[in-house]
Amino acid sequence: MSDVIRKFTRNVPEWRPRVEPIRLEEATQEQLDALQVTPSNTKVSAYVLTLAHDVETLKVRSPLFNAIMYDKGGLSRAEREIGALAASMVNHCIYCAAVHAGRHAQLSKDTTVTDELFAKGLKADLSERDRAIFDFAFALSKAPSEAGPEHMKQLRAVGLDDAEILDLILASSLFGWANRLMHVLGDPVRKEAK
Repeated sequence: MSDVIRKFTRNVPEWRPRVEPIRLEEATQEQLDALQVTPSNTKVSAYVLTLAHDVETLKVRSPLFNAIMYDKGGLSRAEREIGALAASMVNHCIYCAAVHAGRHAQLSKDTTVTDELFAKGLKADLSERDRAIFDFAFALSKAPSEAGPEHMKQLRAVGLDDAEILDLILASSLFGWANRLMHVLGDPVRKEAK
């Protein structure tokens, strides 16, 4: 895992889809309606525009994504990002790892956690709470059977309640699926240094 970790940064690579994304100016009303529930308030990504070829799936995917990652209550937004980051690291998704590391840094107003994870992986020096969250999400993402009673004991010892643990499971699991979907739909391409 240590060789793979060096590939991770907060610099989001370009994502190049294998299927031509829809063009907003050519989108059907049904596609536009489905795109209204995307999580970004800045622009619609090539990934989401690719998913818009299947309107019914996008209409279900986006509200589910929003509910898991953005709902109030339960696990903090920054801690949900640790779960998504752990899944992305297990799945070697440099695109999602960069996005979620960036969001974690933005939400926590600190890059220490993601710097440590990218530099040292499983040996990162983290707070007890971040360590328990990352270790559980990492184990769960490798194989659900690897997230055992010891992980649950650690989560409870650092103060997570049932709602927070469920949020962590959902965030990690969502990205177990999303990373794999992104991998088969396209490729992350690092921008050339100038």
